[in-house]
Amino acid sequence: MQEAVEEKTINLAVNVTKLSWRAIVGAVRAYIAYKRHKDMVGPKRYRGKQTVKQLISQDQGVTSMLVGDESIKQFERIAKRYGVDFAITKDKFADPPKYTAFFKAKDIDALEAVMDEFEKTKAFQKQRPSVLDKLEHYKEVSKEQITKAKIRVKEMVR
Repeated sequence: MQEAVEEKTINLAVNVTKLSWRAIVGAVRAYIAYKRHKDMVGPKRYRGKQTVKQLISQDQGVTSMLVGDESIKQFERIAKRYGVDFAITKDKFADPPKYTAFFKAKDIDALEAVMDEFEKTKAFQKQRPSVLDKLEHYKEVSKEQITKAKIRVKEMVR
């Protein structure tokens, strides 16, 4: 009886060892396949808006420029349209917040086009009349028309 129990225990230990060995071999094979695939794909390439750390890690040099607070989203839209890699940081210690845009040094030509379009859109917005001013004007015009209509009704009644 004792020998049968010992034999079963030994068989169980051998089977567990075989299973764990197969699991270890399978895990090592999966890891090797993962590393091969990762080496073939290469490092991740970031495009468009990214962090300053990601931009600097690409080892292509970085230039910077100050951007106004009121038009930061508009600047991002234009930069994405031109395919410029950029990062924007906010100066926390300035009372009106200031934003600094960082670019790759090789994107200088595209950056000039972005800045030209950005300046054009800012100039267009300054020339464009305020919607609130237009609304105020139309309110006054409508009030005048209402009072004129009341006067006409009174004259017709008399």
